[in-house]
Amino acid sequence: MKLFLATLTAAAALAAGAADARPRWTEAQARTWYDRQPWLVGSNYAPATAINQLEMWQAETWDPRRIDYELGLAQGIGMNTMRVFLHDQLWQQDPEGFKRRIGEFLTIAQRHGIKPLFVLFDSCWDPDPKLGPQHPPIPGVHNSGWVQGPGLPGLRDKSRYPGYKAYVQGVIGAFANDDRVLGWDLWNEPDNGADQYKGQEGKEPLVRALLAQTFEWARAVDPSQPLTSGVWWHDDWTPTGGKLTAMEKLQLGESDVITFHDYSWPETFEARIRQLLPYNRPIICTEYMARGNGSTFDGSLPIAKRYNVGMMNWGFVDGKTQTRLPWDSWQKPYVTSEPTIWFHEVFRNDGTPYRVAETDLIRRLATSPKGVVPEVTRAESPAPRRGNRR
Repeated sequence: MKLFLATLTAAAALAAGAADARPRWTEAQARTWYDRQPWLVGSNYAPATAINQLEMWQAETWDPRRIDYELGLAQGIGMNTMRVFLHDQLWQQDPEGFKRRIGEFLTIAQRHGIKPLFVLFDSCWDPDPKLGPQHPPIPGVHNSGWVQGPGLPGLRDKSRYPGYKAYVQGVIGAFANDDRVLGWDLWNEPDNGADQYKGQEGKEPLVRALLAQTFEWARAVDPSQPLTSGVWWHDDWTPTGGKLTAMEKLQLGESDVITFHDYSWPETFEARIRQLLPYNRPIICTEYMARGNGSTFDGSLPIAKRYNVGMMNWGFVDGKTQTRLPWDSWQKPYVTSEPTIWFHEVFRNDGTPYRVAETDLIRRLATSPKGVVPEVTRAESPAPRRGNRR
């Protein structure tokens, strides 16, 4: 009888929580929030001393001094946001310590005028993440230590799902009314197959179901910040025509603000923005800038500024992620020579810009009024196109 009553009470509490959860923001609410923000410009961020999100946040490798230094570099070029990845296993390992380190990160970021967008789950790269010391970078290989969260074993094990709910609600709930947080990106590239790793059959339906739950769990703690999950790979994101995948319908239908990724030439980048305009919500590009693939600061940033689209490039300071190296390094590692041009990253490890013209452009765009694209100087003009040099 006691067990029955306890079960009934828990079910009632769950139903009450769902009933009390805030709905998706209206278009007007989303625009009001966005109007309060500056033009958002920043990077995807992990310190140069971390190979992945686990190494960034675990107590043994937590490096606030380096983070403070690097966010100072961001402040110096006018950046005001960073997209920062978390991980469910960090919560399972030490929830109170994890929250303290997030709070410390927010204190450092606020000191430099930066509001982070936190990412909770990720479908990219190693499907079997493990806590503890992380392996060193594989020589010559792009992002060789990045891990999925939850990993594939965790996706397949439904007994772990209450732990994911505790993680989502514990982290978001702790900072739900914290003005230092820009927002919550619930799942990075949820339908990314991470094809360089074998044995991931049946992953997408599991991720899609868990993402739907994650939106519900997040809304139940009523955050004052927006929720989102970004579309990234498809050719057509327009709301009509029936070409959206089931995952994209979920992402675009549940997100308070629209986010997307694009690593293409400026013409494609602008076309993607135009596909998303009919949703009548703020738009933020949460990944772009792969020089060898045609996606550059001077090609994409002025377009985004004109449309008032927020921008977060991949890579900030060259370090253990090695994302200065191109994607094709997974097939042919750059062990005897460097690539002709860096793929990602804004700064070298010593804090000097990879290209001063790029950091000058970011600063000029960030410090000009919303929607205003200052005149481009000769030094900042895009170089003539000579094709894809990947």
